[in-house]
Formats: sequence, structure tokens, C-alpha cells
Amino acid sequence: MLKKYPKFNLLFALIFILHLIAISNGSAILQYITKPLIVVSLMAMLAISTSLKGRFHKRLFTGLFFALSGDVLLMFSSGNQAFFIYGLIAFLIGHIFYISAFYLDFSSAPELDKKGARIAILVCAVIGMGFYIYIRESLGILKLPVMVYIFVISFMMMMASFRNLRVNVISFRLILVGAMFFLISDSLLAYNKFAQPFNYAHLLIMATYMTAQYLITIGGIERKLIATQ
Repeated sequence: MLKKYPKFNLLFALIFILHLIAISNGSAILQYITKPLIVVSLMAMLAISTSLKGRFHKRLFTGLFFALSGDVLLMFSSGNQAFFIYGLIAFLIGHIFYISAFYLDFSSAPELDKKGARIAILVCAVIGMGFYIYIRESLGILKLPVMVYIFVISFMMMMASFRNLRVNVISFRLILVGAMFFLISDSLLAYNKFAQPFNYAHLLIMATYMTAQYLITIGGIERKLIATQ
């Protein structure tokens, strides 16, 4: 995988490292430069590699666009709660587009991986509900928006798991692991913001977030539907 996109991987690795350095050094200017470039570089890679042919790649690209919007809005959220809510809405819409893309693969074959589906539903339900209950008392007026967001991102991970046996293994695994990293990143963000701030929070949030978006994008590029009878 890494050998197939050497220039892109080098560029993304540079953005990844520079952004983490900016966070570590507290360089606001460098963060404002590198943070939008995270998703912009992925959008460019997706568009160049696939020409956005077909509904799947168009929906994935649109999801990345809303993620970019969310990134920009969250950069200004520290002094204004409204920007945090707008950013949350942007990411929520982005996840809905990811779900709609994954649904195309889910609906491509009549038979469901029933065992895998049961495990996915159970895991997503337990993690999503458990985490919401844990931070609920700290949410204040954001109880409903955060509950909706947790449901949607949990559903996104569940739909990623439903792609099993419908697409090639590498695409399935990359997107599923990417969805898991997304869930981890958002959980860290919510815990740090609403429950208990912790050391290196921003560093861990962004490292897992960048990994998630990268894996989902590459998984989308590698996607091949499995022919069914």
C-alpha cells in the first residue's frame, strides 16, 4: 500500500509530522496552516486516484469536504462555543456521507455476514451507549447533540463492518480500522472537553484523527466490489 502512493504518502507524512510538531510547540500559525492541509491532501489524492467515478467515491469525497469544514470551525472553537457546535454539525454531515458510501457496498450483495454483523452491532451499541452514559452529566445543554453524534459515528463504524464479504479484504480492513480510529479520536476529544482534561490530549486526538482519515481514504481508493452470483 505504501509503495503504491510514494509521493502522496511522503506529503501526508510531512503534514502529519508538522502538525504534531505545531501542537507540541504551541505554534498556532503552523497549526492553522497544517490542519486544513490534512484533509485537503486526502481529497486531492482521492480525486486524482479515482477521478471520483461512481457514487462511492463522490460520497467519500463529500464526507471529506465536510470534515475539512469541521476542522476549520473547530480551530476557532476555543473562544466561541457556537463554533464547536457548527464543527460538530459539519462532522456529523461528513459521517452521514461516509455511511451512505458504505451502504452502497452493504447493499451490493444479498447475503449478510450475520456473525460479523451481530458482533459489530453489539460492540458499537455497548461502546456508544456506555461512553455517552459516562460523560452525560458533564454535557450540559449539549446532551442531545452529543448523543446524536455518538449514535451516528457508532453507526458509521457499524456500516464499515457490514462491508465484509462485499469488497476486497484490503479495502474492508483499511476502512474498518479507520472508522475505529475515528471513534477513538472523537472519544478522546469528548473526554478531554467534557469529562477530564488530560496531558497530550490534543496530540493524541489529532494523531488518531489523521490516521483515521488516511485509512478511510486509502481504503476507498483500494475498493473493489466482490462479484456475486
